[in-house]
Amino acid sequence: MSTATLAPPPLSRRVSPGTAVRNTLTLAWRNLVQIKHNPMELLDLSIQPIMFVLLFAYVFGPAMAGSVERYLPVVIPGIIAQNALFAGMSTGFGLNTDITKGVFDRFRSLPISRSAPLAGRIIADTVKQAWSMTILLLVGLLIGFRVGTDAFSVLLAFLLLLSFALLFSWTSVFIAMKVSEPEKVQIFGFVVIFPLSFLSTAFIPTTKGVPGPLAWVMDNSPVTQLVQAMRGLLVGGPVLEHALIALAWGVGIALIFAPLSLRAFKNRA
Repeated sequence: MSTATLAPPPLSRRVSPGTAVRNTLTLAWRNLVQIKHNPMELLDLSIQPIMFVLLFAYVFGPAMAGSVERYLPVVIPGIIAQNALFAGMSTGFGLNTDITKGVFDRFRSLPISRSAPLAGRIIADTVKQAWSMTILLLVGLLIGFRVGTDAFSVLLAFLLLLSFALLFSWTSVFIAMKVSEPEKVQIFGFVVIFPLSFLSTAFIPTTKGVPGPLAWVMDNSPVTQLVQAMRGLLVGGPVLEHALIALAWGVGIALIFAPLSLRAFKNRA
């Protein structure tokens, strides 16, 4: 008498939304735990922001505003915003490193959400950016910066910055999917983000005296809108319009680059 052998049912490539969330959080935790084995990563997130604050405050402060104390309300929100953009590049750098080392090949073979490796990395790096912003604020307070609002406004500043950084980081994710080496992600950061942050009011209070076309670019820069909203939340001033425009920029960027990133990740060999 022969015994029929039943073939195992094919594994579904789809997972439920709840499973996708768990997969994402698990991979986000993996990326955060790596700091324990590579403490230099945390030092990079701490030392670089401190150097930027001290250099800009004490080198440019007297020339730009007459004194360090008068320049701090201008430069601290600006450096926080600039640091968030550059920190977003670490998302792409880390992703590309995992890809070139074969880590993502392992993820691809697991029954997990296709977007979990990307989303997990972005969430982990958003947590790291919160750490950097805290360091920047503490250093600013130590050298004379004073918050002119309340604790709730500071919390809103954190949420605004992290929301924009989360949306903007999809640009570095897309670059990471398209280049062959992590160093090329850094090149993108210097070529695009460096001028983007300086062609704004991050380090000058207004565009008064700037040539007309350049002033228009600076006034309408997403970084300018983000910085102005951050200044309003931390020091005082208009917030809502600048915050909505900055978030609109972020949502537009994410709507373009998130689908492109997921498609590139799916098609990458």
